[in-house]
Amino acid sequence: MHELFEFPADGDGLRRAFANFPSGVVAVCAEIDGTPYGLAVSTFVPVSLDPPLVSFCVQNSSSTWPHLEQADHLGLSLLGIEQQAAAKALGARNGDRFRESELHRGTGDAVFIDGASAWIEGVTEAKVPAGDHTVVILRINRLATRADVEPLVFHGSKFRRLHVS
Repeated sequence: MHELFEFPADGDGLRRAFANFPSGVVAVCAEIDGTPYGLAVSTFVPVSLDPPLVSFCVQNSSSTWPHLEQADHLGLSLLGIEQQAAAKALGARNGDRFRESELHRGTGDAVFIDGASAWIEGVTEAKVPAGDHTVVILRINRLATRADVEPLVFHGSKFRRLHVS
């Protein structure tokens, strides 16, 4: 029998519980007035095939999101296993978030990180307040994938690799 640990449903308890759910790591990026901005999210969810929609969540305290939400197009890069350093840089509060990345431009303001397992370009369809976060729904305009790049997975508060059995 497995031991069960119970925690209060506060911020610390929720972080511990959510750490048990693996997720991909996605860079949300755009270039505003000649400056690239980006952040890493692990709350990326496919929403709809028709129309093509995805969502991600952004902390209301983010100092980067106010820049990104000005973009006419956003670039989402689904990071690959070799991009752990880029994910850490994008998740940092200070410093050059793109020091570990090569960028390429998409439509309008969209910017992508080279080497990702997939790229999604889109426009903001809706923003929904949700507690200490905002849920952003993005309408997909273009996408591309690379079958030869394994996705970067965040689980147990660590970056991990998928193992095929």
